[in-house]
Amino acid sequence: MPDRDVELLEIPGWFWNLPQTVAVLRARNIGQLFLLIHQQTGASQTQIAAACEWTQPKISAIVTGSQEVRHLARFEHIASSLKMPDHARIILGLAPHANSRLAVPAQRPRGNALPALPADRVSDLLSLDPADGQEDGEDPVRRRDFVGLAGASMLGAMLASDPDGNVVDAEPLAAVLIGHAAGTAAGRTDTPADLAALAAAVSRARHDYQACRYSELIKYLPDLLAQLHAASIALDGDTRLRVHALSADAHHVAAGLLLKLDDQGLAYLAADRSMRAARASEDPLIVGASSRIITHALMRGGHMGAATATASSYAAQLDRDVPSHTPESLSVYGSILLRGAIAAAGHDNRGTARELLDEADSAAQRLGIDGNLRGTGFGPANARQHRVNIAVTLGDAGTALQVARSIDLSTIKLTERKASLLIDTARAFLMWGKHEKAYIALRAAEQTAHEEVASRPAVHRLVRELVTSAPLTLRRDAEQFASQIGVPR
Repeated sequence: MPDRDVELLEIPGWFWNLPQTVAVLRARNIGQLFLLIHQQTGASQTQIAAACEWTQPKISAIVTGSQEVRHLARFEHIASSLKMPDHARIILGLAPHANSRLAVPAQRPRGNALPALPADRVSDLLSLDPADGQEDGEDPVRRRDFVGLAGASMLGAMLASDPDGNVVDAEPLAAVLIGHAAGTAAGRTDTPADLAALAAAVSRARHDYQACRYSELIKYLPDLLAQLHAASIALDGDTRLRVHALSADAHHVAAGLLLKLDDQGLAYLAADRSMRAARASEDPLIVGASSRIITHALMRGGHMGAATATASSYAAQLDRDVPSHTPESLSVYGSILLRGAIAAAGHDNRGTARELLDEADSAAQRLGIDGNLRGTGFGPANARQHRVNIAVTLGDAGTALQVARSIDLSTIKLTERKASLLIDTARAFLMWGKHEKAYIALRAAEQTAHEEVASRPAVHRLVRELVTSAPLTLRRDAEQFASQIGVPR
């Protein structure tokens, strides 16, 4: 036991603001932290050991690197023993003290203020230790490794957001979808439509959706839908067909956003508008693309069998309508199959899900790369990502994690898809009872795409499940995270 007569350790407040201190906290390098405390304050290893209620040889082993601190509970113990202030705890990746009045910004920083993920591969998060071994002298309760994406940047400063600012209100879309167009856009039939401007606006909408900028998207999407409706009335010939194609894509985006917000009624209405416009465009690729959102809407309504049949039918139709597949048609074809596979999994139809997945894999291999043709994000990595989702849906967490381990996260260029993979990874970990890893994956998803986590009721339900089932050593951090993203109590 530590010498009770040793002078108590006192670390001055300025120490936690030193650039080198911030750096080692971000790196989660406790050995370097102990060394800095000695260098900057003159404290001995014996004093540090007494504060932590450990032995001096254990502190020496950590400083020299022969022992590592990897477990969440151990980080918490060190932070509490050293009386680490809240801003330092946050940099280390821990929640502030329970009754903290730490001042944090009301909204997240704009632009690229968030730190980047520290690892290119999901396998860094998925490095499983089957033994989940204990650290020397640890509580008998088994501790799970806190590794991988829990590196320096990922669990850096996690700024709280105003929960009200995270809510995306779908109400502005209601008026335009039921025919009462937003603003005056629908009545501007006397103004010549600027097709180039409309195409640029639809492209921006798709980009904002895939970048998870939902609060920005909702500001202009209703008026864009109304403008497209007005243009489809005012124009004729090939130009009108082009407007219908743009309208199909814009309504597809609207339906996708509404599904994320759990507004199934409006989502199905938007999906139907997308398919109607797609058929009016007379473009089989547009029709195929819109079939994806129809399938998705049917799934979310619980009509899994109908969704599977819809996807299979439209994929076969596209295959017939295209004499020779191009990269664009392969992307649409493969993405329809993936949507059908997810629907089949939701219906617990494993055989059909496997068949559709295999056919999508074949299309992905023929395509050869992960691109974003026709807004699909389809390719080999995208197909494997869907295997993760389907394995989780079927309750096979082990397969989900095994497949996820093979995916290079850097090949997933779309923010929404990257966040979705991390969320599915969190679901798989939670199924396995790996609460700390589920927590890390959710934190990584939030740092990747804040609004994908903060605005989606489905993710909120997942976070609540984590809070409810997490061990006591993790629960406070999970509750703090839930509060930060605005999960209702």
